[in-house]
Amino acid sequence: MQKVPHHGLFGSTASNDALVFLKAVTKVTDGNASGPTPAGSAEGSTSAATRPHAPSPADLAAATRSRVAAVSAPEVRVTGAQSLVMSLEAVGVDTVFGIPGGAILPAYDPLLDSTKVRHILVRHEQGAGHAAEGYASSSGRVGVCMATSGPGATNLVTPLADAFLDSVPIVAITGQVTSKSIGTDAFQEADIRGITMPITKHNYLITDPAAIPRAIAEAFHIAGTGRPGPVLVDISKDALQAETTFVWPPKLDLPGYRPVARPHGKQIREAARLILESRRPVLYVGGGVIRSRASDALRVLVELTQIPVVTTLMARGAVPDSHPLNLGMPGMHGTVAAVTALQKSDLLITLGARFDDRVTGQLSTFAPDARVIHADIDPAEISKNRVADVPIVGDCQDVIRDLITVLRGEKEAGHLGDYEPWRRQVDQWKTTFPLGYTPHDGALSPQYVIERLGAISGPETVFVAGVGQHQMWAAQFVEYERPNSWITSGGLGTMGFAVPAAMGAKVAQPERTVWAIDGDGCFQMTNQELATCVINKIPIKVAIINNSSLGMVRQWQTLFYNERYSNTDLHTSHQEVRVPDFVKLAEAYGCVGMRCDTAADVDATIKAAMEINDQPVVLDFVVHRDAMVWPMVPSGVSNDQIQTARGLTPAWDRED
Repeated sequence: MQKVPHHGLFGSTASNDALVFLKAVTKVTDGNASGPTPAGSAEGSTSAATRPHAPSPADLAAATRSRVAAVSAPEVRVTGAQSLVMSLEAVGVDTVFGIPGGAILPAYDPLLDSTKVRHILVRHEQGAGHAAEGYASSSGRVGVCMATSGPGATNLVTPLADAFLDSVPIVAITGQVTSKSIGTDAFQEADIRGITMPITKHNYLITDPAAIPRAIAEAFHIAGTGRPGPVLVDISKDALQAETTFVWPPKLDLPGYRPVARPHGKQIREAARLILESRRPVLYVGGGVIRSRASDALRVLVELTQIPVVTTLMARGAVPDSHPLNLGMPGMHGTVAAVTALQKSDLLITLGARFDDRVTGQLSTFAPDARVIHADIDPAEISKNRVADVPIVGDCQDVIRDLITVLRGEKEAGHLGDYEPWRRQVDQWKTTFPLGYTPHDGALSPQYVIERLGAISGPETVFVAGVGQHQMWAAQFVEYERPNSWITSGGLGTMGFAVPAAMGAKVAQPERTVWAIDGDGCFQMTNQELATCVINKIPIKVAIINNSSLGMVRQWQTLFYNERYSNTDLHTSHQEVRVPDFVKLAEAYGCVGMRCDTAADVDATIKAAMEINDQPVVLDFVVHRDAMVWPMVPSGVSNDQIQTARGLTPAWDRED
């Protein structure tokens, strides 16, 4: 996985008037300041323009950042909580998703005064974490979530683990009990630093208010550089309440953190040599290309080399689906062309991918004849699952650009790879085994719904999916033409991801249409965030693929457990049982709710939803409950055993 540019640590330079401002504001001593009297009170007649007022965090941060020649910046005495908010402003944060509580409450008071940071009150801390992920994945900026100690912090564990596996840059800020209470099993105490150590890039426990600016600056730097990922900053309540001196920028102290971005030239040249020598190469592209913003460079490489490309679940959109060399998604539910091309290749040019088990199938049988070029910014990923013949540590964008430079030079010298027979072969697989589905008589096909959703909404839309059958259909039947148009939970497979992540994506890119494609099981885990969307005017659109089941589990029960459907019926649509009724639920939250259960009404329903842009819309698509995701490679077997339907395996000469 690769890096994503992080927030600037120094903010913008304020005007010289900021120095004068500090003399005019009321001095803050213990976190309380004399400020403007509320309108209508006994002192309310004083002019707002002339009466003294407490500085907001934005004012203090601007004043502190001012640098005037020959004049030292003043020391600003603030509380730790004010220092936290000022630090967030200084690193460029514009949105925080969170819920207040006892230990974090001191931070929420100065947050109210911030003119730069918008706080969005979610309905569950897990929603805050996933919203931060959606914000980060959509925009490329670091997402931020906030929670209190104990259960508030532990509710962030799932989003942190999700962000860790999918390399999403987020910073989680949690309150902690007072420093003297740590380790005493105090009320709402949990060792969130210890709990999250295996699922964060780094984390902090701050008990000294003076350390808050440095911790925040370092957290954003770590989250957004190298292989992106989550960072936790846990701050004790007394550190938030104590007085401190705010100075910005702080000095970063990260002696062990030196991510390598520039690849070694020798490795690039060796990779180019293997590319030119190979006859059946495949560009195996992972989510690191998206994170490093390398999609444009990748397209240049594809055009230059004319090598077929596969894009993993996390890399959909890195190369347009319309490109003739794009074979689609590999893996358990990938296209036959993508899976077979990897199996038959003699060279894997692996960019920002990690040889995940969902891609490789039985690892010992994966791409048996292929040599491997593996480029990744995280050296721990290289040769972890598959030994690399040419390991390249570096940022994907830099690796791809350097490869382009070397290969262009070789092309100008008359050295070209001979891939034409290989391209004809993979094109034949692509033509012979396209993605498809068999409509069910009298029932709505979920694949058709998602296909039409993608076609009507268009390539500029952001699609966010939960986890399960609907996720795979969304990856298969929506055509992705640009990076960051597809957001999902890949590594952890978190049900309940879609609604809050779509909320975060919409906040980050309000000008885009954002669809959450969700299952009836996933939707019931986090649909309370619709209230957040309504109140905060975040008009996401939700398409529920409602098969009244935990669909993927039911599919496995059909295929591998003799159709014994143990605890997978959700009673949300079939046999006229609707518990709950999603349309009524949507309306109760203040959303627009619609239901569609026939193919003839699909387009009209989607178009009606597209016309509503001032409130959230929830569409309940009642689909056939026994529709299955195909192709499929059963878990733990060779990719050679890919099935296009139940009991049907493509026929080809295995010795070819």
